[in-house]
Amino acid sequence: MKGTIVKGIAGFYYVKEEGRDTPAFQCKARGVFKKDGIVPAVGDHVAFQLGEGPEDDGLITQILPRKNQFIRPPIVNVDCFVVIMAAAHPKPNLALMDKFLVMAEKSSTDIIVCLNKLDLAKGGLTEEIQRLYGDVYPVVCLSAESGKHIEELRGLIRGKQTAFAGPSGVGKSTLLNALLPSAAAQTGDVSKKTKRGRHTTRHCELFDLGDGTMIFDTPGFTSFEIMEAEEDELQHLFPEMEPFLGACRYDDCRHLKEPGCMVRQAVEEGKIPRGRYESYKVLLGEIQAKNRY
Repeated sequence: MKGTIVKGIAGFYYVKEEGRDTPAFQCKARGVFKKDGIVPAVGDHVAFQLGEGPEDDGLITQILPRKNQFIRPPIVNVDCFVVIMAAAHPKPNLALMDKFLVMAEKSSTDIIVCLNKLDLAKGGLTEEIQRLYGDVYPVVCLSAESGKHIEELRGLIRGKQTAFAGPSGVGKSTLLNALLPSAAAQTGDVSKKTKRGRHTTRHCELFDLGDGTMIFDTPGFTSFEIMEAEEDELQHLFPEMEPFLGACRYDDCRHLKEPGCMVRQAVEEGKIPRGRYESYKVLLGEIQAKNRY
């Protein structure tokens, strides 16, 4: 039998059988995994067998190769990241948004940019988000609270194992509840003092929306250090820069002050959004500072 681990608690793993709408089976993992230093994770595609009796635990016998994996939170096989910001409460932080996008690019997943709390959007914010990201990513502006445009997002994630990423308070759990009310993800209000969200999700779980669509509910992907990316790799994690790479005068151009830089020229000509280029410079500075120490 084949399936996907949808939850893991205290050494037990709950496996949803592939292609069947049945409850997940409680399983243990073979001891050889521990011996080989392999820890089963939510999102793993596995082979398993049922216990001998109806009350007996099943046994995970094989963990299939992983597409990608993350330590915090400990999930694997993410097909798609929905990178979420809120129109307000907390205030949009585009530099932080770009950090999440770099993380997602490095993970080789599909990426969707999502603006939640659409009813609070002011001053042309939706147009600005579309201008910054619309040429390279699907952009969905919605309200998880009212359900407005929620079906547009549902269509984009159909058939994928999807994770939400974004700062606390942007409405990740509310969005999961809107897509699948039975998930009953715990939601938390935004702190009045900090205007940031109180973290509400306590463990990793994978919810099945049907049609092969699954969504991770995780306590992570709210903040992180940029620096798993290498200095010369960062430019490739900004897709709008890709057409101009390799055309600069210097092969090792970092696109800062070097003469003959085609990336900076593209920014001046409006072919690369200036806001995205400014984020690139900030993130590059963080990597360079970290490499010095």
